[in-house]
Amino acid sequence: MKRAYNSVLPDRSTCFPPIAMLSFIAVYFLTSCAPSKSSYYFKTLQKDTTIAGLVDRNLESKIVNGDQLAINVSSLSKEEDVLFNSGSSIIGSGSLSPFIVDNSGNITVHKLGSVKAAGVTRRELASILQKSLIPYLKDPIVTVQYVNHKVTVMGEVEKPQVINMAEEQISVIDALVICGDVKSTAKRDNILVIREDQNQKKVKILNFEDHSIFSSPWYYLQPNDIVYVVTDEKRRQQDERRTRFQTNFAIVTGTISLLIIILDRIFR
Repeated sequence: MKRAYNSVLPDRSTCFPPIAMLSFIAVYFLTSCAPSKSSYYFKTLQKDTTIAGLVDRNLESKIVNGDQLAINVSSLSKEEDVLFNSGSSIIGSGSLSPFIVDNSGNITVHKLGSVKAAGVTRRELASILQKSLIPYLKDPIVTVQYVNHKVTVMGEVEKPQVINMAEEQISVIDALVICGDVKSTAKRDNILVIREDQNQKKVKILNFEDHSIFSSPWYYLQPNDIVYVVTDEKRRQQDERRTRFQTNFAIVTGTISLLIIILDRIFR
């Protein structure tokens, strides 16, 4: 007597959860994550607004003892120029040595000897050197830049790094852009600037969601400033949970799909 196998086989339509049920579960878990509070630059800025009281971007700092300067002399006497462009008689690796401002505030320049540098700006020193070199060079042109001035950007940015400041200042926004901008998990309303002031460390919290940042005296960074972008811990945890769920959901749905295919082949 033949047994009716078909009568005892399970109905495939009732064995496996329908696609609609899986879709419902996915939507449920995805929507169960609380939405993050939106965060973006200059949230308070209104359309067609004029911002007054901006910080002067033409501020020129004074050279101080210990500064390292890159001095470039260019003239019609090309053979002589190189002798004036190094702060040392030793030139290694094809690069010129910087001029170091000593404890007396002076630098030593070829043929000129000791030149007072501390207490004047880069442009003022360039003008002094340019006039002093006229007896030795034909139509000299002098530029002066800082070598040792830098700011450090760390925290929730794409590329934390130390940024060289060849000139007097750099804005916080420029520094963040150089570092690839802040991450999605950063707090734009809580960016710290740590500044050395003699024997003290001053800390200022900047809110980049508020356009009044343009009027802040901390908008332009000073040498040796540290910019720390704080992590939005709540947003970071939400992103981690979302990533874990998406990974686990992909594994589970993949496994279910594989089981359905296998069982379909077995009971076909």
